[in-house]
Amino acid sequence: MARGSIVSAQSRTTSTLLSTLVARLSLSSVKCRIPFTRSQYLPSIRLFCKCSHAHAVEYLTDMTKYREAFSRRMAMAGLKPHHRIALGVSGGPDSMALCVLTAGWKTGGFNQNGEAGEFIDGLLAITVDHGLREESKEEANIVSHRVSDMGIRCEIVRCDWLDGRPKQGHLQEAARDMRYRLFQKVCIQHQIGVLLIAHHADDQAELFILRLSRNSGVLGLAGMAFSSQIFSSYAYSCHDDLKNHSILLVRPLLDFSKDDMYKICQGGNRDWVEDPTNRSPLFVRNRIRMSLGDLSSCSFKSELQAVISACRRTRSYVEHVCSNLINEAVTVMDQGYAVIDLEILNPSKIEDIFLSKFLALVLQFICQRQRPVRGSTSKLLLHYIRTFPCKTSLTAAGCYLCPTPGSRGTKALVCSSIDGPLPSKLELFQIHSDGEQRHCVTDVEQILEDAKSYSNHLIQDASDKLLLSMISDSVPTEAKRFNMLSESTYKNILLLQREEIKRFKLDSEVTSDSQLMHAVECVGTYPSIPLQPGQVCYFMNRFFVTWKLIKENGSRAFPREVHNDGGLGEDSWNEYCSSCLVGDEMVAELRHMIESDWLYLAKLSKGLSSGNLPLERVFIDEKTGQKVEKTNLCADYGRLSAKRAILSLKSIPVAARRSLPVLVSSHGQLLSIPVS
Repeated sequence: MARGSIVSAQSRTTSTLLSTLVARLSLSSVKCRIPFTRSQYLPSIRLFCKCSHAHAVEYLTDMTKYREAFSRRMAMAGLKPHHRIALGVSGGPDSMALCVLTAGWKTGGFNQNGEAGEFIDGLLAITVDHGLREESKEEANIVSHRVSDMGIRCEIVRCDWLDGRPKQGHLQEAARDMRYRLFQKVCIQHQIGVLLIAHHADDQAELFILRLSRNSGVLGLAGMAFSSQIFSSYAYSCHDDLKNHSILLVRPLLDFSKDDMYKICQGGNRDWVEDPTNRSPLFVRNRIRMSLGDLSSCSFKSELQAVISACRRTRSYVEHVCSNLINEAVTVMDQGYAVIDLEILNPSKIEDIFLSKFLALVLQFICQRQRPVRGSTSKLLLHYIRTFPCKTSLTAAGCYLCPTPGSRGTKALVCSSIDGPLPSKLELFQIHSDGEQRHCVTDVEQILEDAKSYSNHLIQDASDKLLLSMISDSVPTEAKRFNMLSESTYKNILLLQREEIKRFKLDSEVTSDSQLMHAVECVGTYPSIPLQPGQVCYFMNRFFVTWKLIKENGSRAFPREVHNDGGLGEDSWNEYCSSCLVGDEMVAELRHMIESDWLYLAKLSKGLSSGNLPLERVFIDEKTGQKVEKTNLCADYGRLSAKRAILSLKSIPVAARRSLPVLVSSHGQLLSIPVS
C-alpha cells in the first residue's frame, strides 16, 4: 500500500459564540463547527435616495445616544478600535448606518469624512455585486464611492456563477451562500478576523413570526445570534500545517430598530439605497414585514422585543448548561467520532430542553449539518439516550449511534452515517501559502476570550423568567403568563402566526415532489473526483483531505524488517514502490472505507500478492557497481504498510471506520487511510 496521507483537517460551517465556547471548552481534540442561520438575500432594482440636510440637524443630538449604545455592543463582543474589522455593505440604510457608527467608533469621532483621500486604518467595507441584474455593477460602484467618502476603504467583489444563474426558487439561498463565501475570502486575504453585519431588531421580529409559524421552539425563536463564528472552506498552509481560518461575525445593531437606521443615516448626513422589491408580497419576509408594519404601536414593538430578549436569555442559559454537560461527558476522537459517557451524563435527570440541545450540538458537530434536530427525530434521540445501559444502535440526523465497544453499554458512540443526507458535491481547493510575513494566529481567539465576561451577564439562574417550553405555541402563552405581553399584543402575535401558517401551506402545495426529491442526496451518490498530489478535497462536509506521497524510504519507515534486506538503495525503494502501487498517473480517488478494504489489508499483510505487484527487479548497488536482484520488493513494502494500517485501524471502532475517507486507485484498490 502506498505511503499516502489523508489529513483530517478542521471541518467547516459555523457556530454561535456560546456554542463555540461549548466546543472550545470540551472538544479539545477536534475543533467544533456548529451551524447558524444566516440572513436572506433579495435581488432588486434599487433606488438611490438623498437624505435631507435639514433632518440631519434634527437628529444630531440623537447621534450621541446611538454611538454610546454601539460602543457598548462592540465591547460586549470583545472588540476594540485597534482590531482589524470588515463591514458587509449593500448600500441600504442598515449597512450605511453601520458604516456611520463603526467609522465614528474607530476614530473616536474624528476624521471619518475621508478628507484628503485618507482612509480609516484597519477598516474595510465589502460590497458584493451578485451580477444578477444589468445595473448591479453600476450600483456597486456608486455604493463604493459613497463609502469611500466616509473614509472607509471599500472593495467590490463580484460573484462568478460557474453553474449559471441560480434558479428562482433557490436564488436567495444561493446568493446568500455566495455572499458569505466572498466575505470570508476577502477577510482572509486582508488578514481581517472580524466581520460586522447590519441585522437589526426589526429583522429579529420578522424572524420570530416566521419561525413561530414553522413551529420552532424557544431556542429557534431567540433569532439570530449577536456573535457567531464562521469557518472558511479555503485551506491555508502555515508552517506546514493545514489551517481553516475562522471569521468572527458580529451583529452590533440587534438592539436598534429600522427607524433608528434612517435616523443614523440622516444624522451622519449619508445617502442610502432603497429597494422597492422589499415591498413585494411574493417573498415571505416581505409579507411578515408589511404585516408587522400594520401593528406599529410602540407597545406592540416593545413587548415583542421583550419576548425575543427572554428567548435569547433562555437560549444562553440552555447553552451554558450544555457547555458543562459536554465538558464533563463528551470526548471527540481525532478520527471524527464522539463518545458520550452515559454514567456521567445521567440523562434521566436532565430536562428535555437541555438534553435535546446537548444531543443536537454533538450530532450537528459530528455530521456537520446545519439543519436543526427537532420533532420526531429529537424525541427518538431522547428515548435512545435515556435507555440505560445502551444496547441497540440508531441512525438519526445524519449520525449512527451505538454502544461503545468494551463499555458494556455505559458509553454511546456517535459517528457520521454514510447513508445520511449530505451534499452531493466534492469540492477541490488549492493550498494557499501564508508566507513568512503573515501571522498564523489571528485576534479571534483573544476577542472571544474577552467577550466571555460580557456573555456571563446573559446567563440567568433557574429562578429567572425563562421560557423553557419546547413548543412554539406555548411561548407566547408563557410570555403572557409572565406579564411580558398584553392581551392585545398576544392576540396580534397569534393572528400573525395563523396567517403565515396558511400562506406557508399554500406555498408548500405549489412545491412539486420532484423538487423535494432532488433537494437532498445521499453520500452514496458522491461522484469520484480525481485527486492530484498536493490538492485539497472537501469531503462529507467535514473533512479536508490532501493526497501526498511521503518522501521517506523503507529503512526509515520499517527499520526492523527492511534492515535485513541490505543492499537496496533508499532512492530506488522510494521510486519503485510509488510507481508500482500508485501508478504513473499519481492520481487517487476518494470514497468511504468499505468491508473489502479491510479484507484487502488483511490479505496484503500476510504477504499475498494483490495481483499487480512485480515480483522481481534488478538494481545497481551504488557501492560495488554490481547488479543486485531482489524479489518481492513491492510485496514486502505493501505487506509492512498494510500491517501498520491494520494496527492503526484496530484502535478505531468498526462503526466509526465506515465513515472514514480513504484514497483508492482508479481501479478501486485501496491506496491510503487517514493519518494524523
